[in-house]
Amino acid sequence: MPAQRKYPPELIERAVRMVADKQRETPGRPGVIREVGDLLGIHPEALRHWVKKHDARAAPQAAAARDESARIRQLEEENAELRRANEILKAAAAFFAAELAPRPPR
Repeated sequence: MPAQRKYPPELIERAVRMVADKQRETPGRPGVIREVGDLLGIHPEALRHWVKKHDARAAPQAAAARDESARIRQLEEENAELRRANEILKAAAAFFAAELAPRPPR
């Protein structure tokens, strides 16, 4: 039988969210995990473990989002370049079509 959890999953999620919010509000400020742990009655090392676990899960998703964003930006630039090239080719085709068209006699 699995061991009983001391903290419910809702409390864990709330505590991790509170730490993330406080770290966003005051970046670089030490003691955020201890402060939130004291506030919620959670041992700071347990909370630190939860935060690291959450960050490890979130890191690949953030990296994938950055990679996807860069790929989209690259494709948009390529699309714009291809549109410009297409306009140039259309203008050239129209020019040469006019050159090859039979001219009425003078």
